[in-house]
Amino acid sequence: MCHQKHWAERMTYIMQLPGFGVITAMTVLAAIGDIHRFDSARHLASYSGLTPGLEQSGTKNRGKGMTKEGRKELRWAMVEVAQRAVKSDPLWTRRFQEMHKRMHRNQAIVAVARRLLELVWYVLTRRQPYRHFSQERIAYKYLTWAWQMDEEARDGLTRQQFARYYLMRLGIGHDLTRIALNPKYPRKLAPEAELLALRPELNHIE
Repeated sequence: MCHQKHWAERMTYIMQLPGFGVITAMTVLAAIGDIHRFDSARHLASYSGLTPGLEQSGTKNRGKGMTKEGRKELRWAMVEVAQRAVKSDPLWTRRFQEMHKRMHRNQAIVAVARRLLELVWYVLTRRQPYRHFSQERIAYKYLTWAWQMDEEARDGLTRQQFARYYLMRLGIGHDLTRIALNPKYPRKLAPEAELLALRPELNHIE
């Protein structure tokens, strides 16, 4: 139970980030293990092998792409996340385009993957919401997560309750009653009082 609680807590923070789905989030968390093993975001990026290598030519060193050392499955997952993020999120689309002006497309994707992995380190260690998303956008991410799980995996919660549960764990969205990113198809969220009755432990989350 303690292990499951710890896993769910880490999923709270990583699933809010752009580009992440259930499989990639679980793959990244499994590869990282205890985030406190890494004393910095750069240390985690180095562990993944997404940091650029160096190729010596005469007296000059030049970048030669990622080192490909470290955890292969972590690199795979983060490149997948980066591919999705640059297609779906305007901020990361813009950052990718800026990088692509200076380097090959694949190198730019790897650079985005590295920055997103560094972001993983920050949200897991600081336990904070992703500041470039609105609370409604994060709620939509959680609802999308809920749609990928059956009732047993949601521990008996409805999808609307599941999304609210993780918003409350993150400490945001108190006044949010529905998700209307697409006004034609608004999605309701369960009220906080309903979740407090079902999950009394939420009363103790600061």
